[in-house]
Amino acid sequence: MQRVTVTLDDELIAELDRFMSGRGYHNRSEAMRDLARAGMQQAGVESSEAGECVAALVYVYDHTVRELAKRLADAHHAHHDLSVASTQIRLDHASCMEVALLRGVTGTVRQFAEHLIAERGVRHGRLVVVPVEVHEETHAHGEDHAKSHAHIHVRHAG
Repeated sequence: MQRVTVTLDDELIAELDRFMSGRGYHNRSEAMRDLARAGMQQAGVESSEAGECVAALVYVYDHTVRELAKRLADAHHAHHDLSVASTQIRLDHASCMEVALLRGVTGTVRQFAEHLIAERGVRHGRLVVVPVEVHEETHAHGEDHAKSHAHIHVRHAG
């Protein structure tokens, strides 16, 4: 194991200490190791553009912005091959949160999400990507005859 010196401002140290307290860490080294691992794992997922993924896109938008709801709906219809399902909740008189479940080639899913998040009136957006492998498999379910269909398997990191 190697010792590394890192300089952090007081505000970030206070945040780190609150994080440690809430999660039960005994020292900053343990917390920093776990945060570094999580960050590197996420960066690896985010940098991968090839291959299939399933993803959750969460965004908050102002439905009073002129034709924004229509533009968002039109974007989903134009990319119906990526959209698996979506749900929406109203947060207040102007704000809506939508969760869209997506599936497709990672780069295409990411481009679609970035397009939606960049729309004027979208206040917050986050995409969570899970890399998967899709396999055609033939087998029976219950008393049905064997049928071929896709199975999605999560790709394990490392």
